[in-house]
Amino acid sequence: MSIKRIDSTEKAREVITKLKEEYGELMFHQSGGCCEGSYPHCFEKGGFLIGSNDICIGEIEGCKFYMAGDQFEYWKHTHLTLDVISGRAASFSLESTLDMGFLIHSRLFTEEELKDLEPVIPMD
Repeated sequence: MSIKRIDSTEKAREVITKLKEEYGELMFHQSGGCCEGSYPHCFEKGGFLIGSNDICIGEIEGCKFYMAGDQFEYWKHTHLTLDVISGRAASFSLESTLDMGFLIHSRLFTEEELKDLEPVIPMD
């Protein structure tokens, strides 16, 4: 059994379900810290142009989660958990319509987990 690189809290999954009901299929992209800070962004599937250097690190509720390759180099030893807070975090992200904001909690993988990580997902 492989160790997932990205997971989510129950509260985040509830928000994703609401967003899917309204917008259909979704995708995530972890911001690199430009205009919107370092918040994860949620878009309608195809609503954000994935670059050739972006990497899909996993899926949450059937939604692919991407990040820039150079950022992944910093975070490749880190388990990420998508969570949500009240109030807007990233205004370009769909959950802002619900006055919510996704955020990431992180922790380093253990030595044992590093031996059994899920591979990154090839680009479509």
